[in-house]
Amino acid sequence: MRVGIGFDVHRFAEGRRLILAGVEFEGAMGLEGHSDADVVTHAVIDALLGAAGLGDIGTHFPDTEERWRDASSMEMLTTVRRLLEDENYQAVNLDVAVVAEGPRLAANVEAMRESLASALRIGPGFVSIKATTAEGLGALGRSEGIGAWAVALIDRMRSPELP
Repeated sequence: MRVGIGFDVHRFAEGRRLILAGVEFEGAMGLEGHSDADVVTHAVIDALLGAAGLGDIGTHFPDTEERWRDASSMEMLTTVRRLLEDENYQAVNLDVAVVAEGPRLAANVEAMRESLASALRIGPGFVSIKATTAEGLGALGRSEGIGAWAVALIDRMRSPELP
């Protein structure tokens, strides 16, 4: 078993959709970024890549490549799942902490868990998403953006012959 940690932060930007863990938050200001700026999924991607020793999100999805402009982070996560499978790894579980003064995530947490779980082919019970505020401190506390930390546990895939 191997563990990885990921972190990402994006500032708010007018005229963009807010997507977190593949779920769109209607009416909320979106985040600035080369792709869809899904800060939660980006943190998860970095945690998974780190656990497998496969570099980071910038290595695999550089913001200097036009093909990643406005790309779906969920498609990027599916690509990472395939990279893990190529190395004979699979995600076991994820734990994500989201820091934002707003919007409130509670109504969408289950959909976010299901979205990440589906992309990784694990049960939603193996994905935890928690939300907190920065208590008014720093850039996140001033509502300038959203940050996310993720911890991922991966393990070698079992051979079909093993019990």
